Amino acid sequence: IHQAEKNLDKEELDLKKQMEEYRNSLVIYAYESQLINQKLDTVVSEDEITAYYEQNKEEFQLRNTMVRVAYVVVNENLDNKQKDLFKKLLSDRDTLLLQNIDIQANYYAVKSHLDIDHWMRLDELTNIIPIEIFNAESFLKKNKFVCFDMNDYTYMVRFVEYLLEESTSPLEMVRNNIRSVILAHRKQAMINKMQEAVYEKAKKEHAFEVYVGSPTLYNADN
Repeated sequence: IHQAEKNLDKEELDLKKQMEEYRNSLVIYAYESQLINQKLDTVVSEDEITAYYEQNKEEFQLRNTMVRVAYVVVNENLDNKQKDLFKKLLSDRDTLLLQNIDIQANYYAVKSHLDIDHWMRLDELTNIIPIEIFNAESFLKKNKFVCFDMNDYTYMVRFVEYLLEESTSPLEMVRNNIRSVILAHRKQAMINKMQEAVYEKAKKEHAFEVYVGSPTLYNADN
């Protein structure tokens, strides 16, 4: 601070205007936040979400290949009978959601993921499951269940569904984002309406001044 004060002239050290502008910004922000907290309708219906999704699908193009999977990683030396049970439960689509999978995985698996409603990037999966995939579309079309041994572990993966890069995200993947966007639009609309109301009130009461181009002061009456 001492060095700065020595090297700045008086005009540069006069920070009253900047401090006032900063204070004004904070006061306005606090008021807008209070207004939003008190009056904003935060309920977003499913119809609103669906309508926004249908009207703005181009906004939801995938940048990565996405998959819904279930996988189990066990020690390679696990009893073959237990391994076969995992293979049966994971490869049989009708039994994928059986509670027995979760029970067995908690007891025997080193890692597991059984939430097939959750979408993940394919590269996230391959960071966990060391599958070599050179062509995502070709691989995912041909493989619904994969089982292999590597580095003392047995990996078993059930591919439930996939979406290739540049396809449209499904609604369930972007539902929360859409809700946030709708609420952001509502917030901005509320702030704009408040600002317009304040401006109109100020016009009627001649409670503001207008500066046009030069420092010359113009009264609202003019």
